[in-house]
Amino acid sequence: MLSHHHDTGYKELFSHPEFVQQLMEGFAPPEIAGLMDFTTLEKQNGHYITPLFEEKIEDVVWSVEVTWQGVTQRVFLYILLEFQSSVDRTMPIRLMHYVACFYSELLKQKKITPSQGLPPVFPVVLYNGSKPWTAPLDIYAMVQPEPPSFLQAYQPHLRYYLIDEGRYTDEELGLRQSPLSGVFGVENAGESWETLQAAVDRVVAILQADPDKQRIDKIITRWLKRHLAWLGTEVNLAQLDSLMEDKDMLAENLENLVKKERLEGRQEGEQVGIQKGRQEGERYGLQKGRLAEARDVLRTQLGLKFGEVPDWVETQLMQADHEQLQQWMREVLFADRLDTMFTR
Repeated sequence: MLSHHHDTGYKELFSHPEFVQQLMEGFAPPEIAGLMDFTTLEKQNGHYITPLFEEKIEDVVWSVEVTWQGVTQRVFLYILLEFQSSVDRTMPIRLMHYVACFYSELLKQKKITPSQGLPPVFPVVLYNGSKPWTAPLDIYAMVQPEPPSFLQAYQPHLRYYLIDEGRYTDEELGLRQSPLSGVFGVENAGESWETLQAAVDRVVAILQADPDKQRIDKIITRWLKRHLAWLGTEVNLAQLDSLMEDKDMLAENLENLVKKERLEGRQEGEQVGIQKGRQEGERYGLQKGRLAEARDVLRTQLGLKFGEVPDWVETQLMQADHEQLQQWMREVLFADRLDTMFTR
């Protein structure tokens, strides 16, 4: 995981129905969100251990009533928090397993019976990584080569809806005037104090216009304090009790950080000419050694599974960075052909 801070903070946010509603109304397909009666939101137990991976799933599960063509039924919103630094291309496999475990848990708790059938699930993956999401959105897309028509009906299908938080621009988030869109803006600001200051100012403006501002202010303030602590800001967080009431104090502290950031930037610019040669030389040697080691490990994996590595694959190995090589090390465990991992 990129940071346990993200998981913990978001799990708290989505333990409140207002933020689940904001996620659906602001970021889910409108044709689906428009059918939901958010007054019927009901939190479900999502805490269980998967027997296959033996890991605790970072998820939030709610149910909501949906009315379609005069028929009302309860749909489960399965929200998976995926905050890794790189894209996990096995997500369709993981998600199918997680949903199956969730169904088993419903049967175990006797909330449903086999004779009643399984309730519909709307799986949502909320991703906060720096790289664009490239994993397939349906497990069927992982079945390669595509099977002939007489076999297609027997292949697994499970599609999830992706919310790639980092792909929303400030302008797009500005069209969604909700506290959650403000949270996304703060996250996307990264570690630039100047950008962060503007994002926090926007959150305060959104809170002041919220009809339930007092309650939402407390929730957002708790999340922001955790986020600022994770960023290592020199702000007295003990004095930050309300984002609206303490906005001047917070703005002053952030402004001081902006000035410090600019000063440090100028100082680094003056020193970079002296240090750049030595540092880059040392860094290049370390990186070159790590890359060579990773390539050797991946070549061994590929050789054991597929035989001699062809030249067109070797070319891609030599061009890949360390993170890409690590991702291929994971993918080779599931791949059955070289061209499912590498593009000719």
